[in-house]
Amino acid sequence: GRDTMIALQGLTLPTKRFKDTRQILESFSWFVKKGMLPNVFPNSSQDEPMYNTIDAALWYFYSVYKYLEYTGGKEDYEFVEKKIYASLEEIIHYYKNGTEFNIHMDADGLIAGGSDKDQLTWMDVRVGEWVVTPRHGKAVEINALWYNALCVMAKLAVRYDKDATEYEQMAEVTKKSFCEKFWNEEKQCLYDCIESREDGTEHYDDSIRPNQIWAVSLPFTMLPREQEKKIVQVVYQHLYTPYGIRSLSNEDPRYQKEYIGKLIKRDGAYHMGTVWAYISGGFITAYCKVHDHSIDATKKAKEMCEYFAQHMEDGCLNGIAEVFDGDFSCTGRGCYTQAWSVGEVLRAYSEDVLPYL
Repeated sequence: GRDTMIALQGLTLPTKRFKDTRQILESFSWFVKKGMLPNVFPNSSQDEPMYNTIDAALWYFYSVYKYLEYTGGKEDYEFVEKKIYASLEEIIHYYKNGTEFNIHMDADGLIAGGSDKDQLTWMDVRVGEWVVTPRHGKAVEINALWYNALCVMAKLAVRYDKDATEYEQMAEVTKKSFCEKFWNEEKQCLYDCIESREDGTEHYDDSIRPNQIWAVSLPFTMLPREQEKKIVQVVYQHLYTPYGIRSLSNEDPRYQKEYIGKLIKRDGAYHMGTVWAYISGGFITAYCKVHDHSIDATKKAKEMCEYFAQHMEDGCLNGIAEVFDGDFSCTGRGCYTQAWSVGEVLRAYSEDVLPYL
């Protein structure tokens, strides 16, 4: 669910495969359960899908919004109203009031979820009892996606002559709390996750990770422009490589510089420094946004995309690998051609480079 809702934008919209987009969106609407989208479908029709993801349902709003942005005809809005809208209402209801894995909206309007051994965000590696990247509580990209979802819902409600007041009010509360809580003044970027402790205190994870980039790149965002610029600058300084964005700053003592070796070693590096190609899409969009799509920023973004054109002649031809090493990120690792890697680079190139050259 997560991978599909991220890859879909680049693979079906710039390529004008709108029928495919509609089929994918409608198919997933059939599987919404307690406000959640499946993360994994089983190989057997007798087994149940796995619903262990907090962000797939929120990315769904983004996919619907982008579909309408590309199409925008009366029949497209009617399709969403008849086939999708009820599922979107269900997702908001359950995320607000609570669903599986302790996913719920807290009193401050922010979405929290997970505990103990749960791994609900995309940084989801767990080896037995070892939770490699614990991100329980309020993760930064989850709340950026939540705000975006509320704004999308408010716009659709108005379009369909429904009351948008609840969504607008929830969005305002979320925005206020996000801006107050997530900004890390010392590092001039966003905290990665805020965990509520049993004693009533909150633990702020100040790891420099790429998840904050979606608080800048999504269609509806909460921060003032100066803070957005600083986030892009910090991500560029600590995380950017030509073939993707590091999952952890190379200045962090826990940083793993390569994704190679036995499975347990690779699992320990997967989200602890390993470079992910798909995040380049969000980064390029954020970079162009904070520079107002200037000609210099567009040329720089084009250059970022052209690195991937070179990579597409390596390994699996015409594909973009899943991950790369944190240091010397020139050899593809993991899945040799990954849908969301291809999709996000193609989306960013189509939306943030071509129209501005």
